[in-house]
Amino acid sequence: MLHKKLFTIKKLALATSLLAVTGAANAGYTLKLDDDNSITFGGYIKVDTRYVDGNIAATDYWYGGGTVLAKDQSNFGIAANETRFNTKYVHGDVTGFIEIDFYGDAVSGGGNEVISNSSKPRLRHAFIQYKDVLVGQTWTTFQNTSSLAESADFGGPLVASAFIRQGQIRYTNGGLQLSIENPESYGGYRGDSTTRDDSVPDFIGKYTFKGDWGNVSVSALGRQLKSVTGNTETAIGYGVAGRINTFGKDDFRFQVHGGNVGRYVGVTASTDMVGEEAEDTTSIMVAYRHFWTEDMRSSVFYGNTQTDLTDRDRSHWGVNLFKNVTKQLSFGLEVGNFEMAESDADSNYVQLSAKFVL
Repeated sequence: MLHKKLFTIKKLALATSLLAVTGAANAGYTLKLDDDNSITFGGYIKVDTRYVDGNIAATDYWYGGGTVLAKDQSNFGIAANETRFNTKYVHGDVTGFIEIDFYGDAVSGGGNEVISNSSKPRLRHAFIQYKDVLVGQTWTTFQNTSSLAESADFGGPLVASAFIRQGQIRYTNGGLQLSIENPESYGGYRGDSTTRDDSVPDFIGKYTFKGDWGNVSVSALGRQLKSVTGNTETAIGYGVAGRINTFGKDDFRFQVHGGNVGRYVGVTASTDMVGEEAEDTTSIMVAYRHFWTEDMRSSVFYGNTQTDLTDRDRSHWGVNLFKNVTKQLSFGLEVGNFEMAESDADSNYVQLSAKFVL
């Protein structure tokens, strides 16, 4: 009976959503050592079967850009790279969290599709939180993770979503969050994806309104960008995002971003700088999730980002159906389209996903 005095193992309530990016830890087993100390192990195994057809080259998931092909091509693939593992350590008022997935570089020292299909572990989150202060790498404060669409394709319409993990120091007081975060200027001349290290951190403020009805956040972003010639430019951006409960278990999710948001929105859909000017971006993402039954649900989503200097116009839409076989095991089927209108290119996709929450 001694081991029962040392710790108890408790299975946590599991989040069964296929969207794993709505939080750092979405499930786990907790080893409770005493009243002030515990260790939680979590993560999931996810396998994606994906068919892509069109003149944008196939990828593991759609982000804000892609390779335009000379003619339409089709591609079929099966991958498990989104699989991830995390641990959370709690010691009184101090929490430490680490998470990895397997989207790391598979070419240099990894594997290939000829033999092993290996890929390296990749750090997603690594942070320390003491009371109201967080330091380390995690989701940017500018982002409202609860507003991301539920999708089989990783992250849904990332082309129009705020989506960054990076080093930061964050202070939280109720609904107010303030942070300084790792700076990086992305983009140079038209079509250039050059990046430059900056000397002034990015400043972010966000306030989130919460209630039984859901939540809405308002974010502001201030940066000093550096051009390819070394000149600096002040950049200001904003965001409004949220998830609103509607009928039954249904919900409506949205994101609207504008100004000089650059690399913070669209996952390479827009750049920070073009020549000596900061680029303006306008992005909108909407999604509606409907529960057909307790264990079956669908989401329909759409996202679009447009830029003023590079004249990019990129969109992603999709519709899906998810079925929970058990609380831990779920399957999803999704069809959709990713478009780069400025290049007269688009690709359709069909994806089947299986996910087992640890």
